[in-house]
Amino acid sequence: MAEIALKAGGITKYFHDPVTFPVLKNIDLEVSRGEFVSIVGKSGCGKSTLLYILSTMDTDYEGKLEINGVNVTGKSLNELAFIRNSSIGFVFQFHYLLPDFSCLKNVMIPGLRLGRLSYKEVEQKAYEKLKMFGVEDLALKSANKLSGGQQQRVAIARSLINDPAIIMGDEPTGNLDSKNTGIVFDLFQRLTKEYHQTIIAVTHDEDFAQKSDRIIEMADGEVVK
Repeated sequence: MAEIALKAGGITKYFHDPVTFPVLKNIDLEVSRGEFVSIVGKSGCGKSTLLYILSTMDTDYEGKLEINGVNVTGKSLNELAFIRNSSIGFVFQFHYLLPDFSCLKNVMIPGLRLGRLSYKEVEQKAYEKLKMFGVEDLALKSANKLSGGQQQRVAIARSLINDPAIIMGDEPTGNLDSKNTGIVFDLFQRLTKEYHQTIIAVTHDEDFAQKSDRIIEMADGEVVK
């Protein structure tokens, strides 16, 4: 039986402006370890809102959320910050690299923040992550000197520095051309197949979604398929 990386039960969320209405309605969801899941749906269907809840960044919801078998609902902001840094890696549409920092330093930042390893150990680990994606020769280059595709590869390396249980992507290829979209997808697929990495990605890219292990389709705040 596959190990469950993430389990959500009865996730419901309301927006209150200008009137109270449900944006997510009683969502149940399980994602197995090593699974590559795409969440799709039209703009406004609630998929990004769901991702922010699953990532523990939004705590204003009803229901229950477990990550790696640990109930995270109701935990303090400090506890959730630790869980995010240690158990979740993030890849966004925009890479959010610090432009004047080297690629190596950008990848190191979450590892230094977690504080489990020495500076030298984090540095070595960051270099290894860059090497995984074929950008180790860019380690000492400033992030603002890289192409968009190279920056996103560095951002994926950064998401892995703390060996997270789950990588969560919010439109991870939304700012890339078709060639670099293919490269990023291949990297994600390699992570799941070779390293048994769990990936949950919100995407508008139908081709990207179709190639993932499973598609979760949303409409009007509900999972419909």
